[in-house]
Amino acid sequence: MNAKIIVPVVTVFNQNGTPDHEANKIVIDYMLRNQVDGILVLGSAGEFPGLDTAEKQRFLEFYADYADGRTALYAGTGCERFADTLALSRLACDLGYQAPLVIGPYYYGMDQEHIFTFYDTLAKSLQRDLMIYNYPARSGHNVAAQTVQRLVQANPNIVGLKDTVAEPAHTSQVCRATEGTGFQVYSGYDDQFLYNLSAGGAGSIGGLANIVPDIWHDLVCSARRNDMVRSMQLSRLLHKLMVTYETGFSASFLFKKLLACRGLGIAPRAVFPFDDSSADTAWIEQLLHAVLEEYSSMPQGA
Repeated sequence: MNAKIIVPVVTVFNQNGTPDHEANKIVIDYMLRNQVDGILVLGSAGEFPGLDTAEKQRFLEFYADYADGRTALYAGTGCERFADTLALSRLACDLGYQAPLVIGPYYYGMDQEHIFTFYDTLAKSLQRDLMIYNYPARSGHNVAAQTVQRLVQANPNIVGLKDTVAEPAHTSQVCRATEGTGFQVYSGYDDQFLYNLSAGGAGSIGGLANIVPDIWHDLVCSARRNDMVRSMQLSRLLHKLMVTYETGFSASFLFKKLLACRGLGIAPRAVFPFDDSSADTAWIEQLLHAVLEEYSSMPQGA
């Protein structure tokens, strides 16, 4: 089983709201030490709406230069304007990213035909590998399994999907609709990883990999060697941390706060108005420590 964990990495900011390259290098090195299978730059956890197009271009260039082929890179390139999405996607491909990951236009009402037209036009204009980002809670629309099937049939360069959905049955439907094509379906929520694999998916692009990439790497390795007992034990640890998404704080802010707890010397700043730097997060820090203690007490994996 060739399961993967791709981390939708946080972006560390300076006080002026621009990316702090030196601090982001610390995060990159941390992910590489923990052997994640890939890094998604400027995904939701990367707070991409907080950067303008020029800042996104510079940040993608920085990331590609520093990572220098040491792991697979993916780029969140969805913008409000189609022309910006296409330009940023082309840049990511030219910089050596595996594929741009594109959320559909948010705010606008999109039926399935509009969704098909958007991705079909983008894929044909890009002519490079492309991934769909399905996140109905943020985009306002759901990419139906039948629409994904049509898109894959019409565009061999549409190679995968991140499915951030409350109902994982949708992921199963996409897997069945694209079975045998090589199309890779990733869960967007960490606690759906084992469900994703059982449905025929490729793994997860899960935000908790920011704070526990070690647990995530262990889980992926356990799944690959079909060690179901350890996979279940490790998955339960992730389930305990899912509350991170439900606190009312920005998940990106909390991830950076918890990375600092793990010893990374970074500032937990988030884009306005989610910079909750004065918030009391002691209880979630205690939860992380408890999970890490439980993990350290587990026997070493094979």
